[in-house]
Amino acid sequence: MNSIARSFVCGALRGTAACIAATFVAAAPGLAQSYPTKSIRFIVPFPPGGGNDTIARQVGQKLSAAFGQQVLVDNRPGAGGTIGAELAAKSPPDGYTLFLAGVASHGINPNLRKKLPYDPLRDFDAVSLIASAPLLVVVHPSLPVKSVKELIALAKAKPGQINFASNGAGGSSHLAVELFKMTTGTEMVHVPYKGLSLALTELLSGEVQLMFSSAVAMLPQVKAGRLRAIAMTGAKRSPAIPDIPTVAETGVRGYETGSWYGVVVPAGTPKAAIGRLSQEIVGFVRSPETIQRMNSEAVIPVGSTPDEFTGHIRKELARWAEVIKRAGLRLE
Repeated sequence: MNSIARSFVCGALRGTAACIAATFVAAAPGLAQSYPTKSIRFIVPFPPGGGNDTIARQVGQKLSAAFGQQVLVDNRPGAGGTIGAELAAKSPPDGYTLFLAGVASHGINPNLRKKLPYDPLRDFDAVSLIASAPLLVVVHPSLPVKSVKELIALAKAKPGQINFASNGAGGSSHLAVELFKMTTGTEMVHVPYKGLSLALTELLSGEVQLMFSSAVAMLPQVKAGRLRAIAMTGAKRSPAIPDIPTVAETGVRGYETGSWYGVVVPAGTPKAAIGRLSQEIVGFVRSPETIQRMNSEAVIPVGSTPDEFTGHIRKELARWAEVIKRAGLRLE
């Protein structure tokens, strides 16, 4: 593609991932025309069956169809995403290893863990931010609150007497409550569990009274009347549960958090491969059927350029650094 044609394409596409891909193709035409020529490994730092795994498999199926090559999901759970991230960071930067980055691996862990075997910016190149997923604030029916305002009032009246669950110390569920405590001036006791299933079991039994967690996991319990939903942690209400207000709507101004999912590759991966990957992922995420499916699961589709995703990671690192510092948290 000559410079005139490239300018025409980028002008028409206005800086989208497709424009970036067109630029990368011009820079490395040989690789762009042949990539990929073999199967691609997609490392997911969590077990099969969860929200991260589901998102990765949906993206993997799309890429497999587009490339005519298998995209094989490789689940490598452990240490809050650190094991999978280290494996991906040390893989060859040839376009044949993808990593599902998230708030834990690329926002929280770099600030929380003293010794991290990878750097989220130095060791990875961003491809695209796929989606974000605000958390659902749920309480056990025994807790006499039906709104965030009532929760804040009760927590202030009984400091340290409300227990909140998380699926692990330092995860998005834990940090979401720490941010809430800082923002509202409340004090509640953290009870970490090894995984969501155990945390949910204890929440349903009433051993703990509160949790900020995945809407997909909590909604069935809310609909069955076993838990009460009082808010979402996103910037806007979810189309899946439009009657549930955001925490910010209830008067906690500026409060917004949740999980997010994106694709990164080992640093030094050819730009032509990154451009092709980004183009396909953005096309998938912004398709009407993907938007409808994600919205029905209280997930917000994004689809970004590599530069936009890099900017997002930088903001998340800065944000969680402040929260973790103020909370006095640190893991060895």
